[in-house]
Amino acid sequence: MLKEDRFRAILAMLEADGTIRSSEIMAELSVSDMTVRRDLDELEGQGLLERVHGGARLQNLYRQEELSHSEKKIVHYNEKEKIAKRAVEFINDGDTVFLGPGTTVELTVQYIQADFLRIVTNCQPIFDRLNQCKKNWKIYLIGGELRVATQCFIGEITNKSLMDMNFHKSFFSCNALSGQKIMTATFEEGQTQQIALNNSVDRYLLIDHSKIGKSDFSVFYNLRDVTAVITNKHERRHYEVIEKATKHLV
Repeated sequence: MLKEDRFRAILAMLEADGTIRSSEIMAELSVSDMTVRRDLDELEGQGLLERVHGGARLQNLYRQEELSHSEKKIVHYNEKEKIAKRAVEFINDGDTVFLGPGTTVELTVQYIQADFLRIVTNCQPIFDRLNQCKKNWKIYLIGGELRVATQCFIGEITNKSLMDMNFHKSFFSCNALSGQKIMTATFEEGQTQQIALNNSVDRYLLIDHSKIGKSDFSVFYNLRDVTAVITNKHERRHYEVIEKATKHLV
């Protein structure tokens, strides 16, 4: 892996948790302790992080720029994969499903077992992955204004299309969850997701532990209106579904 790629990966991991241990970087990137130390020293010299005993932490709690879809893919991949495998258990033959933007939602596509589905998405990478599957699915990509960071379509064209659609189930993610507030980086992307969620019978929030207790710019939904949260239990290294009737968070 090139040095620039390692830097991006380290910063992406820091963005997710705020702090990171050198041992976690070594395991994730398959590099030596010496390489990690050199990389952290250089990133600290650029003012991008602060070295602490055994690892590093972000200089600022939140970055001004959101990570791109491709950068998010490498953050907590194993946890996201487990969440995706659990989420598809709620998809049944005959469902009309909305898949919102996000790398965890994208991962669900490869694990869907149902043969007869109608699937709608406003996210280009998810649409591309759906098209690679040899299933008897009807697949719809809702167009509009492309938001480059998340590779999803937003705006008036997208919203008008979604207003006229109804879904059995929606699967969506977010950048942050604090109390009952579900948040993302822009008002426009949140508004589009809100329309799809309001037109769904069931709503499933897919998030890994790094999103919990964080904040972002725009609140677009309330946790009490979610059918279930599918997340991983960070302390015990496993995941579970948290039904609305019980506690939402681990």
